[in-house]
Amino acid sequence: MQTKFSSTQKAILAGGLIAGTIDIGSAALINWASPILILRAIASGLLGVASFRDGAASAFLGLFLQWFMSLILAAIFVLTARRRTILARDWKLWGLIYGAVIFAVMNYIVVPLSRAPFDPFIFIPVKFLENLIAMFLFGWIVAFCTYRCLVVQ
Repeated sequence: MQTKFSSTQKAILAGGLIAGTIDIGSAALINWASPILILRAIASGLLGVASFRDGAASAFLGLFLQWFMSLILAAIFVLTARRRTILARDWKLWGLIYGAVIFAVMNYIVVPLSRAPFDPFIFIPVKFLENLIAMFLFGWIVAFCTYRCLVVQ
């Protein structure tokens, strides 16, 4: 039995999973840390510092959370682009803008409200810029997948 995905579903799945996976690698490079440590840091949003002691289970939770959040972020963009087609047609501009919005929401709302043991309000210019560029890339990937699936097909 063959499963057939709609162009909207393809855009969400491709954009979310590709951007989410590359985002893990970006975070590892930015922080000079292993992807496993990054995944545990993501899980710390729910588990707090215990995520760094829980081994593989917290890393798998971090991967699940990363992909879950990435799919939600992709779905928001893709579903909005179906109504406002300019988002998909001008994907380079709107991907950058969406990446900046994601950066702001994650750093100034989500992380501060989580149990993660990080202080996002410590301003280090280089880290700020590196993380902003990573979110630009995330937004671009989601927007490009949206363009490819909804416009080019």
